[in-house]
Amino acid sequence: MSGPTLVIELAEPVSPASLQEFRALMVGLSSRFEEKRPGFFDVNLPAERLGVEDSREEDWRKPFPLPLLGHTSVDDKLAALVGFNPQHEDWDRPFLVYLMGPGIGDEDIFEAEHEDEPEVEAVLGFRPTHAVNVSACCNGGIDHVATALLTAAVMDVIGGVAKAELLDGRASVVADLPGVLGITDDEWMVLGTAEFLRAWVGQPGFRLLK
Repeated sequence: MSGPTLVIELAEPVSPASLQEFRALMVGLSSRFEEKRPGFFDVNLPAERLGVEDSREEDWRKPFPLPLLGHTSVDDKLAALVGFNPQHEDWDRPFLVYLMGPGIGDEDIFEAEHEDEPEVEAVLGFRPTHAVNVSACCNGGIDHVATALLTAAVMDVIGGVAKAELLDGRASVVADLPGVLGITDDEWMVLGTAEFLRAWVGQPGFRLLK
C-alpha cells in the first residue's frame, strides 16, 4: 500500500449480521465497489461521503501538460501541451478494507501482524481474534483524513478498537483526546475508539504513519 493504514482490533469474530452491515456500509459509501471475498472490499470512496470538505477552488481544473506525442514536428508537440491531468479530476479515494483472521481469510497476515504485541494486548485487555485493515492506496493529506474517518465509520458498525502507530513526539498530542484507551509504554502505538479518531483528525498537523 502506498498510503496510510489503520487497524481495527476485534475481541471476537464478526457475526454474519455485522458482516452484512459492514458490506452495506461499504456499498453505500463507495462509487466503485468490489468484494474480493467475504469481508474484503476494494473500493473508491468520494471523500465528501466521509464528511471531508472539498477544499479545491472552483477553477481547480488547471491546464496540465499531456505526454508529448511521438513522430510529430516541434510545432505539433508544442500544440499537444494542452488538456487536463485526469488524476487531478478524481476526488474519489481508493481503499482496500478487509477483515482478516481465522476462518475468514488472510490468516497469515493476521498472525504476522499480531505475533508479538504484548504491550498492545495489555492496553486492549484482550488478545485479538480478528482484525480489519483500512488501507489507503494514495498518500495525500486527504487520504490520511479519509482513512481515519472511514475507520471510525467501520467501527460504528462492527465495534472494535482502533490501533495506530504514532510519529515521534506525537504521544503527548493524542494522550488527552476523548476516546483514547491507552498508549503503549514506548509511545509508538495508540489505541482508541471511533470518537478518538474523529477528534484526532481535527488536531493541527494530523497525519498517520504509512
